[in-house]
Amino acid sequence: MHIAGVRADATTFEHIDPTIVGNRREMVVSELSGRGTVLEKAQEAGLAVDGPTAERVLERLKALEHGGYQFEAADGSFELLIRKESGDYEPLFRLESWRVIVEQRADGKVDTEATVKVWLEGERYVRTAEGNGPVNALDAALRSAIVEIHPHLRDIELVNYKVRILDEAKGTGAITRVLIDASDGEQVWGSIGVGENVIAASWQALVDSLEQPMQPGRAEAAAAARRA
Repeated sequence: MHIAGVRADATTFEHIDPTIVGNRREMVVSELSGRGTVLEKAQEAGLAVDGPTAERVLERLKALEHGGYQFEAADGSFELLIRKESGDYEPLFRLESWRVIVEQRADGKVDTEATVKVWLEGERYVRTAEGNGPVNALDAALRSAIVEIHPHLRDIELVNYKVRILDEAKGTGAITRVLIDASDGEQVWGSIGVGENVIAASWQALVDSLEQPMQPGRAEAAAAARRA
C-alpha cells in the first residue's frame, strides 16, 4: 500500500522531495512487496512490465526468499529476476563448468587456482587463474574468458563480500547466503547467491554482479538515473 501510494502521489507519504536534500527514493524489496514495488524497480531499469509479469515476479520472489534469498540488499539480482520473467534477460555466457583447487603447503602457504569453461558467441573459452581465495580466482578466470568480448567488465570491481549462515544448527553443513557489492566507479549494485556450498553460492552472486550492468539498455538506464 505504501509503495502504491508513493507511485500514485509521493506527497501522500513523503513530507519532502528527497532530491531537495541530496537524497533519492529507494523501494525496499522483500517477500512482503507488492506489485507496485516490481513496477517501480522495472521502471528504474528501463523495463516495460505488465501486471501479469509483475505477479510472476512476486511469486518467484516469495519462493526464493523462502529458500534463503534476500533481495533487499541485492538490487542487481532482483533486476535480473524481473528480466528473466519479462523476457528481457540476456545471459552473459553459457557455462560449461568451473573448478576450484585450494592447496595448503607444509610451510603454511595457501594457493588457490580456478578453471572456468564457458561458451560465448559459439566459441568455447577455457581459462585458469590464481587468486588469494576461491572467489578472487573464479573472478579472475571468468573475466579472462569474457573480457575480450565484453571489455567494459574491466571497469567493474567487487567492493564488498559478505557471507551469512542461515541455519546455525547444521554447523559447517548449513546453507549460506552470499552478498556481493560491485561498482563501476559511479554506481554500486548488490547481488546474491544461496546454497549449501559457499563457493557455489559465491559463484551465483559473482555472475549476477557482472551480468546486471551488461544487460540490454542498462547503460542508458544508469545514465538516466544519474541525471535524475
